[in-house]
Amino acid sequence: MRRAVMIVAHKDFRDEEFLQPKEMLEAEGIEVSVASSDLSEASGKFGARVKPGLLVKDIKAGDFSAIIFVGGAGASEYWDDPHAQKVAREAALDGKVLAAICIAPVILARAGVLKGRRATVWPSEAGELKSAGADYSVKNVERDGNIITASGPTAAREFAAEIARALL
Repeated sequence: MRRAVMIVAHKDFRDEEFLQPKEMLEAEGIEVSVASSDLSEASGKFGARVKPGLLVKDIKAGDFSAIIFVGGAGASEYWDDPHAQKVAREAALDGKVLAAICIAPVILARAGVLKGRRATVWPSEAGELKSAGADYSVKNVERDGNIITASGPTAAREFAAEIARALL
């Protein structure tokens, strides 16, 4: 059974960057868990609500086939979070699918896993990726090995499809 964990900000995750990939991955038979910084109900920018079943600090990358960081303004809560960065590094080291959308690729950049890799991000954060040694791309979705990044909400479906391809 393929398992993915989607990491959402406790407040202001981007609804479609969570809901569309979750729906598409589950339709492919991938079991999806949700993690956040708090176990109380997390809220999206446009009203989506989700009850996380796992704290970010308790994620073990080895338990999942894919680690997915959801974007939205709230994702910046994980930019300097040592637990989020540790999960990203473990996933990259273990060859797991590691994915991030919108501003969430900054987490991967700050974790040091994008150096020398092609990656994209919401345009306002391109400098973050470049300064971390990433080969910044303006594509909507960029895949370099098992690392998948996407630029924002309009890329949510394409992002989900690329994650599903990587897992299947």
